[in-house]
Amino acid sequence: MTQKRILIVGCGQIGSRLGSKLSRAGHTVFGLRRRAMAIANGITPIQGNLLDYATLERQLPERLDGIYYILTPSQRDDNGYRDAYVTGLEHLISALAKQRLTLPRLIFVSSTAVYGQSDGQWVDEQSPTQPVRFNGERLVEAEAIAAGYAGQSIRVRFGGIYGPGREALIQRIKAGKPCQNAPPLYTNRIHEDDCVGLLAHVGELTDPDAVYLGVDNEPAAQCEVMDWLARELELPPAPRQSGINAGRRCCNARLLASGYQLQYPNYRAGYQSLLADFRRKP
Repeated sequence: MTQKRILIVGCGQIGSRLGSKLSRAGHTVFGLRRRAMAIANGITPIQGNLLDYATLERQLPERLDGIYYILTPSQRDDNGYRDAYVTGLEHLISALAKQRLTLPRLIFVSSTAVYGQSDGQWVDEQSPTQPVRFNGERLVEAEAIAAGYAGQSIRVRFGGIYGPGREALIQRIKAGKPCQNAPPLYTNRIHEDDCVGLLAHVGELTDPDAVYLGVDNEPAAQCEVMDWLARELELPPAPRQSGINAGRRCCNARLLASGYQLQYPNYRAGYQSLLADFRRKP
């Protein structure tokens, strides 16, 4: 295996785990984040701010083979999303161009929020992206920037991410919160372990597609998932409520065709280990 020089922009939970995985595989991994002191083992820290272009240009490593752009907005509003996904990506691409070196592969982590379909229909990588909220709008804008990058770019659209420390749905059931059954609200998810595995996988593909949907094999109605979890936790089923839309079902056929094998192909497999940990908590 050829050793690569890889930069991870945004070393949060997924970025840090990915960086450690790539480092163990023999790659040289750099991690850019606002507070470089808090970074995983095996990653060379780079403290920097994507919004500070002058500093970014000086600190960006040279001769990179790959870049993963895995950011979380500092604030969950339109300005926060614009800063993280649009302005930050523009600054990064501009700084790379200034190096006048071979451009690295760019893997941009996006979200299924880019879709606006809400009648339960199936969507894939070729479906129209017509988001209905600001987060999806900014991600569509950022995806266009990534698509216009002079080097090779891949966009990965993750569904709802769950895993250790991401137990909002379990807490929702424990609190007796309702689920939507009229109409059924379809949900799409992916375990954090598969987020890490999938990103490492697409980084090694010799002839990748431009876009991949990062979801498991089974989109499921919200009440189906919550009722299953309630039974496993020996809790009453979730109360029912009506809603306006039915969501969408995301198809991962392209991801599977690329050769990636999901560790957790559906919510039942993924939640089993989480439930074991949850039951041990007081």
